[in-house]
Amino acid sequence: MKIYFSLLFTLFFLFGKSQSDNSKDSFVKDNFTKKEFYITMRDGIKLFTAVYIPKDISRKNKYPFLMQRTCYSIAPYGENEYRKSIGPNKYLMNDKYIFVFQDVRGRYMSEGTFTNMTPQVNHKTKKDVDESTDTYDTIEYLLKNIKDNNGKVGQYGTSYPGFYTAVGTLSQHPALVASSPQAPISDFWNDDFLHNGKFMLGYFKTFPVFGVQKTKPETKAWYTDSMIKTTSEDGLKFYREMGTLKDGYEKYYKNNFFMTEIMNHPNYDEYWQKRSLLPHFKDIKHAVMTVGGWFDAEDLSGPLNIYKTIEKTSPKAKNTIVMGPFSHGGWSREEGKHFHNQIYFGDSIATYYQKNIERKFFNHYLKGNSTKDAGLPEALMYDTGSKEWREFSVYPPKESQKIRFYLSEKTLKNTPENGFSEYYSDPENPVLSSENLKDFNGFTPRNYMSEDQRFAVGRPDVLTFTTDILNDDLTFAGEILAKLNIASTSTDADFAVKIIDVYPEDFKPTEKKEGVIYGNYHQMVRSEIMPARFRNSREKAEALVPNQKTAVDFRLQDVVHTFKKGHKIQIQISSTWFPLFSVNPQKFLDNPNSATKEDYTKAFIKIFEDSAIEADVLK
Repeated sequence: MKIYFSLLFTLFFLFGKSQSDNSKDSFVKDNFTKKEFYITMRDGIKLFTAVYIPKDISRKNKYPFLMQRTCYSIAPYGENEYRKSIGPNKYLMNDKYIFVFQDVRGRYMSEGTFTNMTPQVNHKTKKDVDESTDTYDTIEYLLKNIKDNNGKVGQYGTSYPGFYTAVGTLSQHPALVASSPQAPISDFWNDDFLHNGKFMLGYFKTFPVFGVQKTKPETKAWYTDSMIKTTSEDGLKFYREMGTLKDGYEKYYKNNFFMTEIMNHPNYDEYWQKRSLLPHFKDIKHAVMTVGGWFDAEDLSGPLNIYKTIEKTSPKAKNTIVMGPFSHGGWSREEGKHFHNQIYFGDSIATYYQKNIERKFFNHYLKGNSTKDAGLPEALMYDTGSKEWREFSVYPPKESQKIRFYLSEKTLKNTPENGFSEYYSDPENPVLSSENLKDFNGFTPRNYMSEDQRFAVGRPDVLTFTTDILNDDLTFAGEILAKLNIASTSTDADFAVKIIDVYPEDFKPTEKKEGVIYGNYHQMVRSEIMPARFRNSREKAEALVPNQKTAVDFRLQDVVHTFKKGHKIQIQISSTWFPLFSVNPQKFLDNPNSATKEDYTKAFIKIFEDSAIEADVLK
């Protein structure tokens, strides 16, 4: 039971669960008046909304709105129950806004039915609804019914609230002048639960949160009876004993509507296509600041894809991206000395972002002249190797050039060769995704994004390619492509690629965690997985022809990282990555989610030496 309650705590921490504050001296209670009410949407559904109004608001002292719409509860409920803090950070709270919080459709106190990543619809009639129309209708109500507002609205949110912020930009309400989607989902095919359509098993314990409908208004989580309860500190034990993904689904989640949808839609069909936001970002006119973390194991691709899409389709938008050395939502909480897992990145990094970037963004556009640019960098990107912020006027940077590193004879070369490397992949004995067994008990994966990868070196089912010691710094800044040429004795396979920074043997960090050996540390910089079945089309899976040379190309997610002089660059490749991702049976099935242990097929897999990793490298 201890681990079960730990998971609950983690859930509320990750998703911004608020707490009431009975202290008479609290800043929020002293400076704001809380109001609660329902706002009726155009189709008649009522959404529960809480508004914190500054007490010194007046006709001569007007305030803008700063809004968050969420599926994770706007508790505490009750007009006499106040949050300890409101807004994206304490600086904006002290600056004071009219802070608005809303339960989205089907969640907590709001009416309606909850849908994951609500599809954006073509608004053929005034009754057609989606999250963008709910945003519009909410803004319209607030402007008309909250006195002494200044006519401007901003919105923000992290994770799922980041999605609601991103889709809210599509409302095109003229009063909406500033949006900050933070760790937003852009396309479920490559965020959170899936990576290139591959199921992220490390999310398995989260499904009660997203796949159980409520039957009445709720002020507390109604899905906790469906949550998985474990007692062992060895989290790998649960996944070993669970069996296949099909076994886990049938044991725990047959009545979970979201897990059922995932199980039944293995390809990028209409179900997934209509949940992608990216095709809808057109002609955005207001200021958008998208925020993400380089070590966000949940939503890394979302911020990058949303920024890049708006940049291409919306020339009138004041478009900014910020990427820091954070895990999921880490920019919202200051840790002093900032570590991700075992790696130190500097002091007060979240504070720097909150005071100098986020505060400036909202204050300028909501309280200043929103027609003028706020003077923020186009792209503020933290270099996770040199451990410093870097500013770019264009992202990916214009000054970068594409360089290929060919995978040859355990080394990385500048030119392709004619041979191949080979490994043996057994679904019954998968490569582990971490050696930290406690981490597998987590609600979502977090630490693996920068974890030491020495534990995988030397396995017969992991290929390792390493440069010589670098004579000069080398900075990756932008997109990375894996361009693999493979052959397998089986009809299906996954390919997991890791890019690793190998530290010198005498490396001494300025700040360290006890018990960690930093000499020869193999820090993961970037990684991704690709099912070969989707190599030609996400919509229609194709089997591999046994022993036939086949191209499998895919994007690894972006990075800004300097490999320092004296370090090495390493690439690891495998076909299993467990329990972070479900095991591929290596036998082609129309629906791999229904694989049984009888389908598991051992395979010899070749990586030909004309395979390469292509990276944007600064000149």
